[in-house]
Amino acid sequence: CPGGMRGRLNMSDGRETTGRGWHDLFEIGVALKGANAALEFLSGFALVFVNIGGLVSAFTADELVEDPDNFLANHLRHFANGISPHAQLVSALYLLAHGVVNAVLVWGLLRGKLWAYPAAIAVLSLFVAYQMITLIRLHSIPLAILTLFDLALIGLIIHEYRRRARRGAV
Repeated sequence: CPGGMRGRLNMSDGRETTGRGWHDLFEIGVALKGANAALEFLSGFALVFVNIGGLVSAFTADELVEDPDNFLANHLRHFANGISPHAQLVSALYLLAHGVVNAVLVWGLLRGKLWAYPAAIAVLSLFVAYQMITLIRLHSIPLAILTLFDLALIGLIIHEYRRRARRGAV
C-alpha cells in the first residue's frame, strides 16, 4: 500500500486492528437496536391484551381516593381514556411488526449475513423518513433521539458493509 500499511497489526495474533473501534460501535449499535426491537415486540404484544384505560384507572384509583385533584393521576386517566380501541390495536400491530422486522435485521447483521446490510439500510431509511414526518407534527424528544440513533446506525452499517467489501467478504 502506498504510504505504509493500511492497518496496524495486533502483535499478539497478527490481525488488523484499524477500524476495530468502528466495528465495536457497529456491534453495540446493532445490539441496542435488538434490545429496542424486543421492547417494541413485548409492548405491542401487551397492547393486544391489556386495556390501557383500565390499567391506568387501576394504578391511579388509590391516589385519586386520597387526593381527587391529583394533577398527574387525573391527566394520566384523561390521556388513557382518550385512546380508542382501534388506536390501541393499530399501535399494537405497528409495534409488533416494527419489532419483528428490526429483530430479523439485527439477527442478520450480528450473524454477518450479506443480505442484512442493504436490507437494514433500506428499512432503517424508511423508518427514519416516517419518523421525520412524524417529528414535524409531534415534536417528540424521544422520537428525535430515536431518529438520530437510527441515522447513526445507518452510517455504522454502511461503514461495516464497506469494510467487509474491502476484505472481500461481500
